[in-house]
Amino acid sequence: MADAMNSRVQSCEKKSEVKPELVWPNIVAFAFLHLIWLYSCYITFSGKCKAITIMYFFVIGFIIGGLGITMGAHRLWSHRSFKAKLPLKLFLLLGQTLAGQNCVWIWARDHRAHHKFSDTDADPHNSNRGFFFSHMGWLMMKKHPEVLRKGKQIDMSDLDADPLIMFQKKYYILLHLISSLVTLVAVPYYFLNEDPWYSLMVGYVFRMVLNFHITWTVNSFAHMYGNKPYEKEIIAVQNPYVSFFALGEGWHNFHHAFPWDCNTSEFGQYFNLASRFLNLFAYLGLAYDLKIATKEMVMHRVMKHGDGSHSLSKHTEQLIK
Repeated sequence: MADAMNSRVQSCEKKSEVKPELVWPNIVAFAFLHLIWLYSCYITFSGKCKAITIMYFFVIGFIIGGLGITMGAHRLWSHRSFKAKLPLKLFLLLGQTLAGQNCVWIWARDHRAHHKFSDTDADPHNSNRGFFFSHMGWLMMKKHPEVLRKGKQIDMSDLDADPLIMFQKKYYILLHLISSLVTLVAVPYYFLNEDPWYSLMVGYVFRMVLNFHITWTVNSFAHMYGNKPYEKEIIAVQNPYVSFFALGEGWHNFHHAFPWDCNTSEFGQYFNLASRFLNLFAYLGLAYDLKIATKEMVMHRVMKHGDGSHSLSKHTEQLIK
């Protein structure tokens, strides 16, 4: 822990001297995808795609796909903040596969590295390298040598031992394409009488690119714009706007202070749709052993390490006065 904190301080004191190397195939792919996305926006908002189809895409793409990332790849598999029974695991794995943000194994490895070496050269999306880099530029450049070197320290043994995760890792591209074509193109075509081209543009391109950017805001906005009521010595901040769109993932200062908390927030279900679903799944018996920071733990962190912006800090100051 001390080494990680020291490396964070050193990273804040000086920028990396390593010259960034662009990965042009990725740059071209992202540019092409975003150009197609502009056309998909026209299809989405021009009325060409049926309203019922768009509602279907919202539920499948944004809710199920979003939960696959927030509750699945992030809270369950990256942080082990709760346990899930097989039906819930399969549901979250399907959503994460649909999201198109790489397999769970790679997603979790990068996220664990982000927490272990947060905002240093060993952080895959180091926010000290600027807004664009932390938002999406890190996917267009070769990994910093420190990311490769220290990334080998990340313990992935739990996921290596999970047959579901390893199966998805081995066949991810095929699983992503099949699940996307079936749920987002074939279903609207056969059951909603939707044009397959519109289904592809709206259900796949529009939905996936928008999901990308919503996820990326946690790496960028939630490391730059907000307050630090729990841990003032780190860069991660509280951003309610990110939380609203990212199903509860924008309470990032709290999350870095208590990465094992299943709510990723002191507020539980406030601007935290993923936690509402998690509580529902727990009620149904599909999720269990939910890890939650106690009020005493939160109070201690706020009073000892916060920036004074927490209501508890302000209330204490008033009592002292």
